[in-house]
Amino acid sequence: MTRRRLLCGCAGLAALGLAGGCSRQDGSAAPAGPQPITAQASCSLDGMLLADYPGPKGQILYRGEREVHWFCDTTEVLDTLLRPEQVRPLIGAWVQDMAKADWERPQGHWVDARTAHYVLGSRRHGSMGPTAASFAEAAAAAAFVQQWGGRALAFGALTPEAVDLTGGALHDTRM
Repeated sequence: MTRRRLLCGCAGLAALGLAGGCSRQDGSAAPAGPQPITAQASCSLDGMLLADYPGPKGQILYRGEREVHWFCDTTEVLDTLLRPEQVRPLIGAWVQDMAKADWERPQGHWVDARTAHYVLGSRRHGSMGPTAASFAEAAAAAAFVQQWGGRALAFGALTPEAVDLTGGALHDTRM
């Protein structure tokens, strides 16, 4: 066997090994949809545990990543989605439908963040103080406005300035 054949054979085996490793199903594939909040889920921006705070939460799954990016407040999710410098390919972004989820301990009831309706400026606060209450249906957002005040907007009507994060931590007395 010549040295050249040996090297080509080794290179071919290495390539096959890499290809086999890439196609292996080892259970660590990225999730396809929204994930449940666990006791360990912490905010990607500030490390706060989601389970410790009231109000709607959010999650984003970026293309090419396996881990969900959690947000303890919908304002953080919206700021991330609306800022031009934050543009990254998404698999999905979800917020909770607060017409169905418990405000004090929200679990489940995930809806696409880009089709949801939001109430800004209500008297209900989330983990970082004033928050954007999220709803699957416009009628539910309107009913929330009747009870808690604020103004209802569809995702397409939101601007980065409407969901500005500056000053939110000033309202959190538990930090």
